[in-house]
Amino acid sequence: MPLLVGVAVALGMAIGSKLNFNDTTEKIFATNSKKDKLNRLIDYIDFEYVDQVNTDSIVDVTVNGILENLDPHSVYIPVGEYEENADDMRGNFVGIGISFYPYKDSIAVIRAIEGGPAAKVGIRGGDRILYADANKLFGEQIHRDSITNYLKGEINSKVKLKVYRKGEAGLLDFNIKRKRVPLVSVDASYKLTNSIGYVKVNRFSETTYREFETALEKLIDKGISKLVLDLRDNPGGYISTAEQILDEFLENDKLILITKNKNGEENKSFATRRGDFEDGELYVLINENSASASEIVAGALQDNDRGIIIGRRSFGKGLVQREMSLGDGSAVRLTIARYYTPTGRSIQKPYGNGNEAYYGDYEKRYKNGELLSADSIKVADSLRFVTPKGKVVYGGGGIIPDVFVPKDTSPESETLQFVSRSGFMNYFIFEYLDKNRRLFEDTTFLQFADEFEVDETIVNDFLEYSRFSEARLDLNNYSEELKKALKANIAQQLYGPNAFEYILNEGDPMLQKVLELEAPVIEE
Repeated sequence: MPLLVGVAVALGMAIGSKLNFNDTTEKIFATNSKKDKLNRLIDYIDFEYVDQVNTDSIVDVTVNGILENLDPHSVYIPVGEYEENADDMRGNFVGIGISFYPYKDSIAVIRAIEGGPAAKVGIRGGDRILYADANKLFGEQIHRDSITNYLKGEINSKVKLKVYRKGEAGLLDFNIKRKRVPLVSVDASYKLTNSIGYVKVNRFSETTYREFETALEKLIDKGISKLVLDLRDNPGGYISTAEQILDEFLENDKLILITKNKNGEENKSFATRRGDFEDGELYVLINENSASASEIVAGALQDNDRGIIIGRRSFGKGLVQREMSLGDGSAVRLTIARYYTPTGRSIQKPYGNGNEAYYGDYEKRYKNGELLSADSIKVADSLRFVTPKGKVVYGGGGIIPDVFVPKDTSPESETLQFVSRSGFMNYFIFEYLDKNRRLFEDTTFLQFADEFEVDETIVNDFLEYSRFSEARLDLNNYSEELKKALKANIAQQLYGPNAFEYILNEGDPMLQKVLELEAPVIEE
């Protein structure tokens, strides 16, 4: 019924002109249909209300109100947000392939995406795009949405850019054909040691498995026999993508996942073929922001006694959504089933107290101390399960790791973690590189990683820029962490996300735990 209501509301305006407003109230509601009531109400407002009203906004509010009373993960996607959501899940978009800022009064290129159309014609970080065809892209009235509309377009369509570049006498002309540009979901893949590979996945989109497969094959070719799969802060995505990745690690016919709908009908998925890494040692990193498909991966491996899960208890999302069109360019993601790990446990945390309490669970974990100690994680004996090899695991609100790694919850550390990965540093770093980009022109990433050091001048400039002192944050004890964050963000703008993760992961507590577990035991 909630879906029918949503569809009825969305279609109400389209059929409004056909209604007979001379009908009596008794006749209007003779069928006693809830969807008829909502249809008529929207149409009465649209045609009869004394003031002009945006009934589209009323529909949006109505649909959102319906879904909010179901569960936290049944959501409405308005027309204006649908395409961006679709691009994110498809794992690509059609455009010229740049990351950019509306910087001051112009469009500043941060990086041309590797392999994209802009990179192929020679667009560089630091370039200012002044015109797209005849459209002016500078001045005080510039808006990000309009810029995106000029740079995106139909596949194989062309756009003429005029670009200002420091050191060049005049504007540069570029003719670019728009192509599909990947939205990378594998942020990083490199060797931690001679035998250990590292892959970080930021979401599970349509293209993630292909990206992961390519990264894994390259690492295997380089001689790794062990793998760290980093799913920290990964909010999930497609179940099918998670199942494909799990197939690389699990033997044929191993149970991956159980889903169950409202009628109690079960669907089980199994590993289906010979995976590329069934025999390799495996570590999976998770934290309190690892959710959904990330938890499917961690749960399936844990329940099949495959690998070691390291980190902190995951988010706790055990619901399955399906996206359904509402006919006007908007859509709804509606929860249609619950999923269960191979031992039969549900890891969905309670949501009966409303969305605010549900998404505020981090504060609860912070207060009860479970971010600092595994002993503070509360488990219920009724949700106790046992894996085939006798390991005890629990349902009821996330995947509890095999090896716990605490989080530094001091305000200074929390702030640094935020500024490191949130994009907060990006403007500052861009301005730094705008003045100093030529210093790095002939520097490879490995040279940068080994030789470049963030000095006190950069640190002090950033502290002044960020105004941390006004927030009464004392970062004296976190000087090295701040320098590492600054260096990682410089690396990201110069060399891309793989370089960013490589730098930021130096000394990372969870990766240190992996290396600690790998260290040989010395018996005296």
